[in-house]
Amino acid sequence: MGELDPFATETYAYDLAPELIAQTPAITRDASRLLALLPGGRLRHLFFSDLGQLLRPGDLLVANDTRVLQARFFPKRRGGGAAQVLLLHPAPQAETWVAMARPGKRVRPGDRLSLGPDAAIEILDWAPGGNRVVRFCGLDAHTAMERYGVLPLPPYIKKPPTDAADRYQTVYATREGSVAAPTAGLHFTRDLLEHLAASGVGWTTITLDVGAGTFRPVSEPDVRQHLMHEERYEIPQATAETIAHTREHGGRIVAVGTTTLRALEDAARVSPDGSIRAGARWTSLFIHPPDHCTTADVLITNFHLPRSTLLMLVCAFAGTKAVLSAYEEAARLGYRFYSFGDSMYLERAG
Repeated sequence: MGELDPFATETYAYDLAPELIAQTPAITRDASRLLALLPGGRLRHLFFSDLGQLLRPGDLLVANDTRVLQARFFPKRRGGGAAQVLLLHPAPQAETWVAMARPGKRVRPGDRLSLGPDAAIEILDWAPGGNRVVRFCGLDAHTAMERYGVLPLPPYIKKPPTDAADRYQTVYATREGSVAAPTAGLHFTRDLLEHLAASGVGWTTITLDVGAGTFRPVSEPDVRQHLMHEERYEIPQATAETIAHTREHGGRIVAVGTTTLRALEDAARVSPDGSIRAGARWTSLFIHPPDHCTTADVLITNFHLPRSTLLMLVCAFAGTKAVLSAYEEAARLGYRFYSFGDSMYLERAG
């Protein structure tokens, strides 16, 4: 692998056989494979249940406790035509949401899409990026999601597994707000968390509401031209204090997922001294090489799409050549990729 241009989108492209895109999760959450990328490019091939072999007493796992909303709807247009609405996040006006809608040219402000008897989605206005501002009629959003909504699985999952409603949520998901799962956390079981706690590994959480933009590949040839989507996150004061305490006592910060790492990096960058600052914010932070990450020592994550902002973040964390080489080896050995696929453990480069 020769010299790589960190700003060229094609640097982060790779070929993947379609059969390696996981369509279903592993039989049990922690039965997924775990590829560990260690200093010097050394690889270890484990299962996620072996995670304790890589962690040390005093380490702190920081995870995203967001819960995926049943945010996808399949209403009918006036005249009976099919439509699709995906809620993205609440809009500024009370009881309204920003949403994606299909078919794009036929769902316009003023339309009323039927969900069922006395229940509908009203299209109020256009929103940036070709989205819509919508509101529910006849029921509130929470009830609509419970009654008519489905989990918005990624577009590359062709046939949802029967247990998708359970397996596309982490076992520790508590705060509803995402339209995609923080997939690195899908591998944890309650038994594994208890085992890690008993061995002296700490646990704390942040919340980042994962948006649909997480699946959007970078289409511009230069990554610096990419318009990064915004996501809301919140870091509790107790979490910030636990991270600081872990640092003071020599423990490592282990970010569970790119969403967690993104929140930590943004919080540090708005802090005058670079420490993790508590609070709730929106971030459009786009981390890619030659950027460096400073807030975590270890990253646990899944295998990401080519040309994606998530893959670029992982390369900034652990080194582009090392990460792409590990991806090549993973594909050669039949690792399963993307949301329901296998996992990686990476130690920070430098």
